[in-house]
Amino acid sequence: MLRSQLALLHGFFGFLFLGAIGCGSGGETGGDLSMGSPGVLAGTFQVTLVAPDAVTGSTGYTSLLGKVSNGPSPSGVLWTVASSMGDCTLLKPRVPFCNTPCGSSAVCVDDNVCQAYPKSMSVGTVQASGITTTTGEKEFALQQVSGAYQPASGVSLPFPAFAEGDSIQLKTSGGAYAPMTLRATGIAPLALTSGTLQIAPNQGARLSWTAAKDASASSIYVKLDISHHGGTKGMIECTSSDSGALDLPAGLITDLINLGTAGYPTIVVRRSARPGSAVIAPGRVDLVLSSTVEQAVSVPGVVSCTSSAECPMGKSCQSDLTCK
Repeated sequence: MLRSQLALLHGFFGFLFLGAIGCGSGGETGGDLSMGSPGVLAGTFQVTLVAPDAVTGSTGYTSLLGKVSNGPSPSGVLWTVASSMGDCTLLKPRVPFCNTPCGSSAVCVDDNVCQAYPKSMSVGTVQASGITTTTGEKEFALQQVSGAYQPASGVSLPFPAFAEGDSIQLKTSGGAYAPMTLRATGIAPLALTSGTLQIAPNQGARLSWTAAKDASASSIYVKLDISHHGGTKGMIECTSSDSGALDLPAGLITDLINLGTAGYPTIVVRRSARPGSAVIAPGRVDLVLSSTVEQAVSVPGVVSCTSSAECPMGKSCQSDLTCK
């Protein structure tokens, strides 16, 4: 069983795919004419539907977190395309090496190339509308805490805090950059209908979910990672229309299994609304609405564990959380 303490939600700030999303049609800026490149992601306001958890008994809620920086955030892992089929791609990681250490203020982003961490910036006051609080208000303010924006003290958001098709808006007063308005359209919570995914060499697999009312208003992102507890050796990423089903190609699954496995393999499926974007001096800022489901994946020969007591007789729990 996939236990809650081992569940990996590579969501907003970790799932990296947000940096590849293009500029949407739901934003506007005014005042400052010295705008940056829309191809550079300088900030994201992420609204996430977090469903109730029957295992832990936790109630659902809606999370709203935002951060705007004076430049893009660097990554210390480079992902290269090994092969692609349909809507899916097999990616392999590469960690670059810098002969001269980058120090604590920068990251090695390519061989002998360091990139500094950006600084969090203020965009003034931020007003949210179209998202309903637990007390019924449809407008509320965000406050900046330790460089990140979140609902002001005393404001909590239920699950879900909006309905599919609702108009969501964030408006900033300016701060370090020109005022901007970000708009997006509400989505329904993602509900998978395909059950536990079983993968095996030379076999395809099908994911299914309750489709969106308007498939063009949102997209589905999939990340299949079956080795993350042993040091990720590769992953399959897919971006698909929100039509209700996606086939994972047998060839990519076979290649992924051959790269290696580890304990507690998972698949993460995320529904995201078409992002609303605005461009300010350091680059693009996105408003992203998403709903994510993470599930265990069944892989032949992989028996997951956290202690040897969970393993069959004669086997012990390894550092990659598998019984061998």
